Amino acid sequence: MRIAFLVAPEGVEQVELTEPWQAASGAGHEPVLVSTESGKIQAFNHLDKADMFPVDEVVGEASAGSFGGLVLPGGVANPDVLRMDEKAVAFVKDFFEQGRPVAAICHAPWTLVEADVVRGRVLTSWPSLRTDIVNAGGTWVDEQVKICDHGSNKLVTSRRPDDLKAFCEAFLHVFAGEAG
Repeated sequence: MRIAFLVAPEGVEQVELTEPWQAASGAGHEPVLVSTESGKIQAFNHLDKADMFPVDEVVGEASAGSFGGLVLPGGVANPDVLRMDEKAVAFVKDFFEQGRPVAAICHAPWTLVEADVVRGRVLTSWPSLRTDIVNAGGTWVDEQVKICDHGSNKLVTSRRPDDLKAFCEAFLHVFAGEAG
């Protein structure tokens, strides 16, 4: 299965990109780095610059229909930039409209809030997003990983880098069910 990893040109938390990417690849999936600009993205280790990664597809030219699922890594700046990009928001919303599974960790649910897809859903995130999620009509829970099966697709969310092992196991399980 092709899995889109949507990130901004800079600001993604590196470990929240690389660990799910390696988990997806290790499970036989094809991870694809999608961003709002071509070239390379700049990852961060919290506030410090980390590695750069090549972009495979630009969000304006990518289609949710060509992917089996979507992973939204966090980082504070990453989802804040994505939520201001109309094409990125539309790309995310399209996964929900098509009933494809989505996984988001840490601050990534900010992009979900902007795409207006949290209403009626139960999810978790970095604790500072609680009010935003509730104001957008979602229910926030403080759990390591939350799988919400509301509507036509499943949403997997997690709180922080410490939850990455559980996050990867959960999204791989959910995405495998969607592939069958």
